[in-house]
Amino acid sequence: MVIQLLLIHLTIKKYTTSKIKDEEEATSDYDRLLELKAFDDTKAGVKGLVDAGVTKIPHMFVHDQVKIDQELSYETLKLKVPIINFEDIDKDSARRAEIIKEITYAYEKWGFFQIVNHGIPGRVIDQMIDGVRIFFEQDLEVKRQFYSRDFTKKFIHNSNFDLYSAPASNWRDTFSCVVAPDRPDPQEIPVVCREILMEHSKYVMKLGLSLFELLSEALGLDQNHLKDMECAKGLYLVCHYYPACPEPELTLGTSRHADSGFLTLLIQDQVGGLQVLHENQWVDVPPLDGAIVVNVGDLLQLITNDKFKSVQHRVVAKKIGPRISVASFFRTHLNEASTSKVCAPIKELLSDENPQIYRETTIKEYLTHFYERGLDGTSALSHFKLQK
Repeated sequence: MVIQLLLIHLTIKKYTTSKIKDEEEATSDYDRLLELKAFDDTKAGVKGLVDAGVTKIPHMFVHDQVKIDQELSYETLKLKVPIINFEDIDKDSARRAEIIKEITYAYEKWGFFQIVNHGIPGRVIDQMIDGVRIFFEQDLEVKRQFYSRDFTKKFIHNSNFDLYSAPASNWRDTFSCVVAPDRPDPQEIPVVCREILMEHSKYVMKLGLSLFELLSEALGLDQNHLKDMECAKGLYLVCHYYPACPEPELTLGTSRHADSGFLTLLIQDQVGGLQVLHENQWVDVPPLDGAIVVNVGDLLQLITNDKFKSVQHRVVAKKIGPRISVASFFRTHLNEASTSKVCAPIKELLSDENPQIYRETTIKEYLTHFYERGLDGTSALSHFKLQK
């Protein structure tokens, strides 16, 4: 194990970022594809670099985007992501109506909010975060058997799904799991997180179904409208592990992006780092004990014809870590039968005053476009806008 990690360190050493006098010469000698492949072939991820003792991050992780984003104003003290209390939502019709108004405001103005008293036990959240941590901190040889870039598999582990297409790599490792509509064989899920992953997913699906009912009502539609459109048919879990970074000012944990599904439910530990772009300012989404972060995805923005906003967000890298997060995406995932479904703006929401903004597309077409371009900081939705 020690020898393997030493080899990782030696492999990336020649590409580490240091103060170079002749930047142009360094750039001409740099072979990005070679570095990406050397990193990927280790199947050890970012954690492997940290375990090897790197003090400089490899060139592949350096973001020009960071410098650009630093020019944006950053006034987190003045702005706060909405927090919505779901207590008594099913007991009091007046309270339910009030919550629908709060959700409408949050999704029209922010695209993000946090829920408290949502019905998912704190024990389940804590154990899910622990399960992710245990998976990534187990022996490298155990993790390697799950390392893959075959995204049709039900469970895979890798670092940066867009490693070979994104402008710069992110300082994180990931495992993902398809849990609906086709439940995986339990044997496909690592034993260290198998039981809690399935229990957590059951609670997330229940909460997601309730949210789609509320969103349907917020749109002035029948309570079951979004469920009947199969917005909750698919559930795809993406679990991130962000190791401590020796040079966080040069990289990002996750590049700015908007999510690809209808709805995302996220749990995060107490390290922090998630930020949402609001009114041209990066606003922290601070960890709130037991809370669920909920945000609109591109497909929901498309079918609501821009009524609800899928906004850009990112995760900053930090010297402290690891940071753990679990994102549950309500969308089908690279399944031929499911991804062939057509998505288009809901007809009931269209009018002369609110004409159709997006062309119809299939989930497969959208996801193909999303995965091919990677997290490049631009909106995938713009590709599907109708020409004016």
